[in-house]
Amino acid sequence: MADPHHASDAHDDYVRGSQEISEQVSTFHLFMNMAKYGSLAIAAALAFLVIWFMPHGSFFGGLITAVVMMVGGVWFLRPKSSH
Repeated sequence: MADPHHASDAHDDYVRGSQEISEQVSTFHLFMNMAKYGSLAIAAALAFLVIWFMPHGSFFGGLITAVVMMVGGVWFLRPKSSH
């Protein structure tokens, strides 16, 4: 059975600002990077497919567009340098 919880013990269980948050911070940064670069990859793939399959479109036109989008997106989404 679980230990009973008493109101007199509750004030010692949590102390504001004393918990280690490095795992939460790293998980947040991982999620943000996956969201940014995943969205970029989806946008580039969508542009590639639209340009390839449009009337009078071409594979190489779509490929060039996707590569330019990926290079530009990685350039703009990279972390800012801290001086």
